[in-house]
Amino acid sequence: VQLVESGGGLVQAGGSLRVSCAASGRTFSTQPMGWFRQAPGKEREFVAYISWGGGTTYYADSVKGRFIISRDNAKNTVYLQMNSLKPEDTAVYYCTAASRYCSGYGCYDASVYDSWGQGTQVIVSS
Repeated sequence: VQLVESGGGLVQAGGSLRVSCAASGRTFSTQPMGWFRQAPGKEREFVAYISWGGGTTYYADSVKGRFIISRDNAKNTVYLQMNSLKPEDTAVYYCTAASRYCSGYGCYDASVYDSWGQGTQVIVSS
């Protein structure tokens, strides 16, 4: 599956932004999806996960209650709605597709995922 992110940009602290990930390929509707992010000088970190049907989601503690992951299988798209943004949310956000089953904290591991987008930059100003 090929992934293309969009929707990043500059937003003030406390604001909202939605990033999208368009997928091509016939397997999208059967693949769990995730969002990771990488801030300057830091390692890539897990943000959110959604199961193939959308019924199961997981979030990093740092974004829980502020971010919402969702998907529209008819449009081959996964979304990340980001609310109450903080300067520490500044990062490049990557969409990714899982290559195998995971559950719970197992879905936080980048090795679960084998397809990655090019990333979209999100900058939160204070």
